[in-house]
Amino acid sequence: MDLATQLDELQQHITEARSAVQAATNEPPDQRRQRIDQAQADTDQAAKQQAPEAAAGEQEPSKWAQMKADAAAKRDDVKAKVDRRTRQMDAKAAAGEADWTEADAADAVDYAMWTVDNARLSVLDAIDARAYANDLARAAGS
Repeated sequence: MDLATQLDELQQHITEARSAVQAATNEPPDQRRQRIDQAQADTDQAAKQQAPEAAAGEQEPSKWAQMKADAAAKRDDVKAKVDRRTRQMDAKAAAGEADWTEADAADAVDYAMWTVDNARLSVLDAIDARAYANDLARAAGS
């Protein structure tokens, strides 16, 4: 898959995430729970699909692979918090949990933006590296 196609897929993921967030805002609790469970399943499935790709490579895991592993651990932490929330809480505890969860979500979005910036840099660097390699190959062939 080429890099432009991957960026198109990223855009589609962002569009789907935004739609899910907008829909969840006005949904009843059981529908939100289903949406959360589906998002968890989708995330788990994506991680499983990407794991063989990383294992097939001959080089050590990249810093990006390590960041994905760290994000998976964070995802497990979020799931545990969602599960814990289903237990009864008093209003004050629930408000504190909501405040913390909203701050955590804002941090996750900030991290995603930082990751996109780094992806842009990596893609541009890859394009430059390929162009340089092609230029050297042409020069060696002449």
